[in-house]
Amino acid sequence: MAGPRSRAKPNAVRRCEMSHRSPVASEAKQASMGLLVVVLLVGIGVAIYFLDRGSEPDDTLAVDPTSSSSTTPTTSATTVTTSITTTTTTIPEREPGTVPGFTFGRPWGETVGLTMFRGNPTRTYFGGGDVSAEPTVQWTYPDNAMCGSSSVGGETTVWCGTGWTGQPVVWERPDGITEVIFGAYDHAVHFVDADTGEDLRPPFPTGDIIKGSVTLDPDGYPLLYFGSRDNQLRIVALDRDEPTLLWSIDATEVNGIWNNDWDSNPVIVDDIMYEGGENGWFFGVVLNRAYDADGRVTIDPDVVLAMPGYNDELLSNSGRNVSIESSVAVYEQRVYFTNSGGRVVGVDVSRIREGEAPIVFDYYTGGDIDATPAIDADGMLYLSIEHEPSQMGSFERNRNLEVGQLVKLDPYTEGEPRLWGVDLTVSGNADSGSWASPALYGGMVYLTTQQGNLIAVDGETGEVVWSDEVGFHSWSSPVVVNEVLLAATCLGDIRAYSVADPRAPAPLWTVNIAGSCLESTPAVWNGRIYLGARDGYMRALASPASDSN
Repeated sequence: MAGPRSRAKPNAVRRCEMSHRSPVASEAKQASMGLLVVVLLVGIGVAIYFLDRGSEPDDTLAVDPTSSSSTTPTTSATTVTTSITTTTTTIPEREPGTVPGFTFGRPWGETVGLTMFRGNPTRTYFGGGDVSAEPTVQWTYPDNAMCGSSSVGGETTVWCGTGWTGQPVVWERPDGITEVIFGAYDHAVHFVDADTGEDLRPPFPTGDIIKGSVTLDPDGYPLLYFGSRDNQLRIVALDRDEPTLLWSIDATEVNGIWNNDWDSNPVIVDDIMYEGGENGWFFGVVLNRAYDADGRVTIDPDVVLAMPGYNDELLSNSGRNVSIESSVAVYEQRVYFTNSGGRVVGVDVSRIREGEAPIVFDYYTGGDIDATPAIDADGMLYLSIEHEPSQMGSFERNRNLEVGQLVKLDPYTEGEPRLWGVDLTVSGNADSGSWASPALYGGMVYLTTQQGNLIAVDGETGEVVWSDEVGFHSWSSPVVVNEVLLAATCLGDIRAYSVADPRAPAPLWTVNIAGSCLESTPAVWNGRIYLGARDGYMRALASPASDSN
């Protein structure tokens, strides 16, 4: 899995690839040809550094380990000198509207930081810095627990802290301040100084809890994208005196069939936002980002696509719970989403500005897929799936048992897409499988499970080569940063393992930070770990070594 894999090319309907330039031979003087050869060799063979985003990116499964990404479309290779490092970096060409394989495991965009859940559109970048030494809690936010009530079906429950997925944004602001941004169960988005744990902006209130992760605009626009259980998906400007709502869409604007939450994490690719809702619908929104005469950010959103993620066959197989809780993932010019009915859908977005997004991949797994897919450098999909017998009919249950609860799919083949599946069920009717999103690194797939195991799976064969018990109800998604695997548990622990040998993780340290469950996914930036807990608080952890970086 370290390099490109060969595959038969399917027909034009099922395959949507970015275009590539081909060298054209021409008559030229010998000196000119020699210069051309030198330029090609420099552009291809000498560009061995990537655009740094606070640390060296993970060298895993990448098609081209000498490449990095930029969300600004280019027509030729671009040379960029960063302010973080003195290295001059050559960024490969990227066609507009595409997410090429070389972006695997890399930061996305002009904004320096961890800007979305799992870091980039393939959901494979987890941050940076040295987290190999045992950390201590640097600050706890806020002074009083973040709690709020929420009602579903006439029953009101009090929720505290941050939950699934709940990964914070961490970014380097133009004024030199590192800011942590996250939504919480107290009906608000918070903006916190990464160094001190103090508020940097007033919290932005919502009408209900926020379960998912927020997205910061990756292209440098001061915009924040997020949803809430109050039916609203919002875009908020961050260049005013306080966070200011610019636009929202209500889930009831379409005829959905489940509920109106927005747990999915939006992804931004070249001025287009892709998002799924728990109403079962998938959306594409052209943002039309700009600045006004006073230099303030503006948007003029145009919903160019709104399509149901379900059909009659799915409703017959799995019932009416067909919400899109997972976050969409993007590869080349395909956007993938999954839903709670066990459907995996890939749409071709090459003409989405014209309102066209034909389905080019459609696969039924059975089971509830709330976790976000990960996509490797070759475009293969990795899915984790829940197995809940009490909520499944016999057809769906049997299909889920047949497919498995951790699955690798080839969405380009004309044959059977399933390359392998791992059985994560237990005997009896207990809920099992996984709510966590898989982490890809070093040819391995790392995943935590409902039954409390952290597993390492060979990405080529699907063989489980390593496992550790980390506690029941492990919903937090594991991350890998600088050869260190981190897993947060429902015991209140963060556990670290060296993956210098990716097939044999070796324990480094375990720190208990909360008296309650850790469902959220950690964000790692410059060696600090930022993580919310169900006890009501957000925390920053660092070791003396990482804190001196």
